[in-house]
Amino acid sequence: MTEYGRGGGSEPWHPEDPLYGDQGWTAHQTQQGQVPYGGDQQQYAQEPQYQEQYPAQYPQQPQQPQYGEQQQYPQYTEQQQYQQQAYAQQNQQQAYAQQHPQPQAPSPQQPVYDSQGWDTGQGQYVAAAVQADPYAAADPYAQPQVGAYPGESPDLYTAPDAYPPPQPPGRRHLEPEPAEDWQDGEAADAQDEDSDASILPGGDGGEGSGGRRSGRSKGGKPKKRSGTACLLAALVIVGVVGGGGYYGYSYLKARFATAEDYAGEGSGDVIDVEIPANSTLTRMGNILKEKGVVASVEAFTAAANANPKGTSIQPGVYPLRKGMSASAAVTFMTDPTKLNVITIPEGKRNVDVYKLIDTRLGKSEGTTEEIAKREAKNLGLPAWAGNNQKIMDPLEGFLFPARYDVSSDSTPESLLKQMVKNATDKYSELGVEGKAKELGLENPLQVITVASLVNAEGKHHEDFRKMSEVIYNRLKKTNDVTNQKLEFDSTYNYINKSSELNFSLKEARALDNPYNTHFVKGLPPGPIGNPGVEAVTATLDPDHGGWMFFVSVDGKTTSFTKTYEEHQKLADEFQERQKQKNGG
Repeated sequence: MTEYGRGGGSEPWHPEDPLYGDQGWTAHQTQQGQVPYGGDQQQYAQEPQYQEQYPAQYPQQPQQPQYGEQQQYPQYTEQQQYQQQAYAQQNQQQAYAQQHPQPQAPSPQQPVYDSQGWDTGQGQYVAAAVQADPYAAADPYAQPQVGAYPGESPDLYTAPDAYPPPQPPGRRHLEPEPAEDWQDGEAADAQDEDSDASILPGGDGGEGSGGRRSGRSKGGKPKKRSGTACLLAALVIVGVVGGGGYYGYSYLKARFATAEDYAGEGSGDVIDVEIPANSTLTRMGNILKEKGVVASVEAFTAAANANPKGTSIQPGVYPLRKGMSASAAVTFMTDPTKLNVITIPEGKRNVDVYKLIDTRLGKSEGTTEEIAKREAKNLGLPAWAGNNQKIMDPLEGFLFPARYDVSSDSTPESLLKQMVKNATDKYSELGVEGKAKELGLENPLQVITVASLVNAEGKHHEDFRKMSEVIYNRLKKTNDVTNQKLEFDSTYNYINKSSELNFSLKEARALDNPYNTHFVKGLPPGPIGNPGVEAVTATLDPDHGGWMFFVSVDGKTTSFTKTYEEHQKLADEFQERQKQKNGG
């Protein structure tokens, strides 16, 4: 196929082809007697050349009918078709062999046209190049052509949906868009469109302008420009730019600016600030900022990280002032004595707990103890507590050892209720009520009583299980060594509200008091302190080592024995130490 022509078939271009009947691209006759492309000829220039040179080999073929006419083609059998193809191929090879002394690819010489449609005479050089390289002129991406019948190449321009043949450079221009219907009442839009079209090439703004773009949709309705839409778009752009600038400023300020901070120890009122458990420094800073104590979270976290104790701030209630510097707030909160809480140690007696509450709440001494005696039945004690008329304090053993936060709303009643509730919940969790009978005790209150004795006599948690074993063995009816007496000094001191170790044993054995285990058999009426979890657990699970006696020789460790002789030996050593300590 030539550059702008068609294949070697004899069928003419379709009448609808833009070049059908044309006498050349510029209406000039071609040179050298060549028939111009697009003429009324029935065959291409190559075929007549071969027919003139080789009339015997190329008989005149009948003219093909134009489209619309009917022509009956002879029916060929497969053998006839094969013979005819072979014969035509042999004749072509012989013709080329005679014309060209050297073997070359069978490619007919094609005329080369300039921009005005004239033959430049360079076809012979192109043919020579093709002869030198049989693959030079071949299009590597060309599709193989299959004819409708043997000897015919497919016509790519005769199909109804085929593209028109390529145009020469002089005729390549944009086709004007079809004019669209104008509707009534659209004069204003027409004026805008004309002004737009005037800047396009090839037109003056009218409908016939080749470069005009009307801007209308396929439906024929014009696209109207809305002032509201433009305003909305402008607002969106301003919002995006403004928002981005704000966040950018906030980021830079947080990243590089100095954190806001107050100066001094604070000048505002004292307020209670509660720090929950498991709070991070950032959460603490947020709480303090919301309360007005510090100026910014960043200043507080920076001061806490700079303080060696900054990461050891405990949860609880802190009485802080408003307007404190971050460093002053951190220093205050790292001092445990500043924490507005009440801490109840394990084994603490109620009389000591009452004093702590009075001191923390600023009450006069004895206020909480008086309220405890008066409101004992209204503070949430379990039903099995306080059922002995000889009990000195019904709340003894039920002010659970723990730390309690104190705020401006705290009262002695509220703190006592909270302590009783914690003790009741913990005893229920440990199963105190259900295990009393298994341990040979009369009621759950005796379990708490044993636990209070274990906590008072044992120096370390490692001693607790052996200490509970001593108590259970001495309570047995078969105990003929101490005659079911516990003989614990802690019970005598409980009566006297003291903690003396050196007292007269003779006086202790002569004191008639239900809590004095040197005088009475068995357990005291109630607990003598508030046992911790370890003491209660040891009471529920004694050692079962058969221990009957114990003594602390050095005041630091406790030694347990099974016989009285072993115990007496240790007791003598203890007495000798005490004499040396007192200078005797």
